[in-house]
Amino acid sequence: MASVTTVACPTCEKPVEWGEQSPSRPFCSERCKLIDLGAWAAEEHSIPGEPDLNDVFSGELNS
Repeated sequence: MASVTTVACPTCEKPVEWGEQSPSRPFCSERCKLIDLGAWAAEEHSIPGEPDLNDVFSGELNS
């Protein structure tokens, strides 16, 4: 017997079964998927990284 993997929806935290029966996984619905996409588009989410070198050195070039 295979166990069913369940994850929490990143938007509303509702449990979602991980499999073909959940086409919007890891989201519980298309609505939650679009809410998350909107947050990325509005720059509410970000991935930390190194500063852009163009931004770091742009002040020196304008002197």
